[in-house]
Amino acid sequence: MKIIDVVTGTRAEFGLLLPVIRKLGDEPGIQPRLIVTGSHLMPELGETVDEIEQAGTIIHARLDIRPEENEPWLSGCLTNAIRLFSQEFRDHPPDLVLLLGDRYEIFGAATAAAINDIPIAHIAGGETTEGAKDEYFRHCITKMATLHFTATEEYRRRVIQLGEHPERVFNTGALGVENIRNMKPVNRQTLCRQTGLDASRPFLLCTVHPETLGGAEPLAVADALCGAIEQLGMDCLFTGANSDEGGREINDAVQLFCSQSRGAVFHMNLGLERYLSAMRLCAAVCGNSSSAITESAALGVAAVNIGDRQRGRLMAENVLNCTADTDSVRQAIERATSPGFADRLRRLENPFGRGNTSELICLILRQTLANPVTLRKTFYDIHFEVPS
Repeated sequence: MKIIDVVTGTRAEFGLLLPVIRKLGDEPGIQPRLIVTGSHLMPELGETVDEIEQAGTIIHARLDIRPEENEPWLSGCLTNAIRLFSQEFRDHPPDLVLLLGDRYEIFGAATAAAINDIPIAHIAGGETTEGAKDEYFRHCITKMATLHFTATEEYRRRVIQLGEHPERVFNTGALGVENIRNMKPVNRQTLCRQTGLDASRPFLLCTVHPETLGGAEPLAVADALCGAIEQLGMDCLFTGANSDEGGREINDAVQLFCSQSRGAVFHMNLGLERYLSAMRLCAAVCGNSSSAITESAALGVAAVNIGDRQRGRLMAENVLNCTADTDSVRQAIERATSPGFADRLRRLENPFGRGNTSELICLILRQTLANPVTLRKTFYDIHFEVPS
């Protein structure tokens, strides 16, 4: 029996990983073990471990990486993640660790796996987010990983450019597209009843995370978005920020705005089904979340990306970029919700795969684990055209 540890630290990440976890559980000779960490275990961020349990997924380990009260948040979380994951991997060694994305808790898990000579399979490498520290966490994970599953061919080529051998880098598409293909959407009446929205009015779906790498002040994007919404008089459904430094301040500011504004509601966590249903039904997705780029393209929904957090990502024609000031955000929202932009959405091409990502990932993992996995890598130098 081959054991694959799957790590999740956020609500969005778990929603993406769920089809992979379920398919791995159906694979003969493979046992997935779920390790839960990060914001899943933080009551102030929704304690979304409850969502994992409701999905019927068995949790192998819970690693609470919150630092002591007087410790710096990021360095404290990262130190605890490396220590706790190292202990977990020593006590219960897997054959491989499957990681998604680029957050600090995932970087901590990758570091611990590398230290303990455990192969890493990494989902969503090769992407760029110039306004977040995730940018260098992601590329560091790439260099520690043995296998790579990218969302597009462009991202695959970028991983190869980092020196990874083409035979270990696979364009499998984005997991978010698969979730959209397989979801059972909630209808407008049900969604509005559950969230407090007015079913007779259009609404914006909004999420703001901190810019953590030399970008705007934590509240700049949120303030600009709230100011634009107030000027437009539109209804909006906000979801909570992540656990990056500055996330709590954003949540406090957004909750205050919603308490004072007609038609504005805040939910820390909608859950995967309601979130994707809200995206399908909204007039536009606004903020600086990666889902406003990937999942919105699969649904053919207009998206307004504010500031620099997601700068550098591949974006489809449904995304409008703007700076973090009220006038720019208002103008972008006006354009995104205009009849002319709706015509543009009808011609949209989705660059993020066909919706069979988990199937491809499980196939490659099964084939890889059928033989001994070597950790030794030779740097792949690019002299000519990168082979397909």
